[in-house]
Amino acid sequence: MDELKWLNLSNEKVIETQKNGLLTDKLSKIVAIAKEELKNAGHGDAASKQQSHLIIQCTLLYHVGTRLKAQCEQHTPLIVRHIMNDNIRTEPQLVAAIEYLLSNAIKGIDEKKFLEASGVGIVVTPQQIQNQVRATIDQFKPEILKQRYNFNTGKIFADVKSKLKWADGFTIKREVDLCIMLILGPKTIDDLYPKKEKESKKKLEKTTEDGWDRNISKNLSEEESINTIEELMRKKTIFHKVGENYKTSGYIITPRTMELLKKHVETVNGKVVTRFPPEPNGILHIGHAKAININFGYAKAHDGVCYLRFDDTNPEKEEEEFARNIIEMVDWLGYKPYKITYSSDYFDQLYEWAIVLIKKGLAYVCHQTVEEIRGFEIAMSPWRNRPVEESLQLFEDMRRGKFNEGEATLRLKTVLEEGKVDPVAYRIKYCPHHRTGNKWCIYPTYDYTHCLCDSIENITHSLCTKEFQSRRSSYYWLCNALDIYCPVQWEYGRLNMNYSVVSKRKIKALIDNKIVSDWDDPRLFTLTALRRRGIPPEAINNFVVGLGLTTAQTFIDPQMLDATARDFLNKTAPRTMAVLDPLKVIIENYDELSLPRSLSVPDFPHDPDQNEEHTISMDRIIFIDRSDYREDETDKNFHRLTRNKLVGLKYLGINISFVADTKDDKGEVTELIVKASKFDYGKKPKVYLHWVANPVHCQVRIYERLFEHKNPEDTSEVPNGFLSDCNENSLLILEPVYIDRSVSNAKVYERYQFERVGFFSVDPDSTPEKLVFNRTVSLKEDIGKKRV
Repeated sequence: MDELKWLNLSNEKVIETQKNGLLTDKLSKIVAIAKEELKNAGHGDAASKQQSHLIIQCTLLYHVGTRLKAQCEQHTPLIVRHIMNDNIRTEPQLVAAIEYLLSNAIKGIDEKKFLEASGVGIVVTPQQIQNQVRATIDQFKPEILKQRYNFNTGKIFADVKSKLKWADGFTIKREVDLCIMLILGPKTIDDLYPKKEKESKKKLEKTTEDGWDRNISKNLSEEESINTIEELMRKKTIFHKVGENYKTSGYIITPRTMELLKKHVETVNGKVVTRFPPEPNGILHIGHAKAININFGYAKAHDGVCYLRFDDTNPEKEEEEFARNIIEMVDWLGYKPYKITYSSDYFDQLYEWAIVLIKKGLAYVCHQTVEEIRGFEIAMSPWRNRPVEESLQLFEDMRRGKFNEGEATLRLKTVLEEGKVDPVAYRIKYCPHHRTGNKWCIYPTYDYTHCLCDSIENITHSLCTKEFQSRRSSYYWLCNALDIYCPVQWEYGRLNMNYSVVSKRKIKALIDNKIVSDWDDPRLFTLTALRRRGIPPEAINNFVVGLGLTTAQTFIDPQMLDATARDFLNKTAPRTMAVLDPLKVIIENYDELSLPRSLSVPDFPHDPDQNEEHTISMDRIIFIDRSDYREDETDKNFHRLTRNKLVGLKYLGINISFVADTKDDKGEVTELIVKASKFDYGKKPKVYLHWVANPVHCQVRIYERLFEHKNPEDTSEVPNGFLSDCNENSLLILEPVYIDRSVSNAKVYERYQFERVGFFSVDPDSTPEKLVFNRTVSLKEDIGKKRV
């Protein structure tokens, strides 16, 4: 604690820092070096140092502890010495010093060049800063006068720093603030409390009815400048440049690192290379959509390429059908792999490398059972130190099928970050592989295969979800143990969807119990299910972009995805009219109105830039939705057709008013007779109904959430298991539904907006005789509208 207090840290900061043991140790060593430098300079223990100056040095020393990467720690005395002797005085100098050390960590440090790179001896005077700030402000003056104190002064700061690299940031900020105040004067009430712009009515109409989605839509569009995954990955990532792997935290540097990196850069021609590596043992789900976007998106953002590599190392679970489906879904999301490869393509090379590891004494054949090596606190294998020749022979016996499954494994002599000791590299499985047949009876594990395949394919950025962070140490260890190119692994937070299950086993249980129909049932969150429901691939990609980048695991409500889909469909789905619960209406004076038998109406009535049209029919008999008529007039919020209220028919320019009705034996209205009239001046109706004439009969499926609880797999919420949490009313089938004849030739997966109802997609169950539609998402509905 004394060393941390010496750095002039507050008590709170000391307590916070002590929680990080590694950082505390680093800072203690830095303080010891700094004290020694002071002693050598004749300052004792800082007593004769000016306090304000020492505070600046302590701040820089703390930054050394937090910013200097492991591969540069041997140069800590060098950088501390030049801080304490006042060569490095500012944060920009410190940043440059650390960058020099990192860039030259392998080839060695030239102290003279180090000092030059750190700006030692360069003095930026207050007058220079003042002059440059004023010159820059003159460039932005019109914007400053317009936006006043809402102007982003970061633009000024960035411009000044680009011209005066070694200028002190605090001095720049102080000068900027002063100049701004001289131009604008003191802040007014409006500056202190700026008025929030009211959302326009038009914008509100595009949101959903419960207010929750409105907030989500706002969150998804907070950064208006980022609209695509390419922009997100270009602007919001700080990954290493191609070939600068050694600058990343935790990267292991060997004598051959630079040689291997040079060859790697030449092989990839300096371009980014990523990969999306799914296992071909299940259907992709919404979480995979994030992985696909990040891997393909990062490559595209940097003019690189992305492999689609199947991690087919478990022959018991893999099927070619799953691989075909994955290829199809990647293509559906709009991505084209540079190459489609399989881990099994490299089985021969992986086997040869396993022999190399055994010969180096870094791997051994073990006979412990799965139960004995499960978990973390396990005993070291009694076979860990068996002779190399013995392990070589036993590994060959494993390959030749001389052991039963579970009797022998090949294990690596390393420890994962999570504490797992000696992970398994090869295990025995007497199961034909879907690509290699019966050639192998030993198969490599993920821990062994993943990094080596990345190396073979010269992956520049190995992007994976956070749960694989614990494998990073073994990733680097294995590549370096074999003395081959070592990529860099970067992690991001996994995407999880509430009210869902995505594991293959659990979805299969839902199918087997006839709760859902198949892998693509629209109530699931597999990508095939989302496609069948009508969620556009562009909306899924936009959804991923809207979530931003984080290393935290995220749990998202399905309404966030619905909001993104709704926004996209509102701009892209052509309108049509459909009546989900048809009520026959006869216009008694139809012949007097001289209405056309058909008319053209816009596909996108609210967008004048889209001029596509479709033709609708008109006749004496039409159908409206049963919920748009009520006999009971006591509800003052109901503004549609009643015995005493007239309504308009959309696109026709006429009103209809009640004349009579017909009922069946149960008292249900089966038919209405109405009278129509053309609009009179001042008598336009408040409400317009959608309707159809000479319609096509179809089926409509309305899907709701499949599960009642956010996390159906949480036994504390659902003690009887996820199957007991299913919503029995998650599917409503409506038939017959009457839809305008203009969609009679609609193709599978085509999407429409049923006016005043929602967005719908053509289901694969459709036939030439009967269309089937799935509701994708609902529209905003007014209070009186019956919810379907």
